[in-house]
Amino acid sequence: MPWCAACDKFLNPASVEDVDSCPQCGEVVEMGEFSTGSQEEVKVPWHFWVGVAAVIAYLGWRLIQGVGLLFW
Repeated sequence: MPWCAACDKFLNPASVEDVDSCPQCGEVVEMGEFSTGSQEEVKVPWHFWVGVAAVIAYLGWRLIQGVGLLFW
């Protein structure tokens, strides 16, 4: 999380300018894990894929029910 020591507050990573300076006071901010030089690939958590599978199964079942109602 970007931190401005002069303003004594945390900043939104999107609000920090390209030169890593505070938009209010212009001082250099400590970027922490959001530094531009160390962009690593972020892995999607496993429980996201469990949720996606559950939604697909639910919608698939509702599709089967809907088609079944057309022909019964």
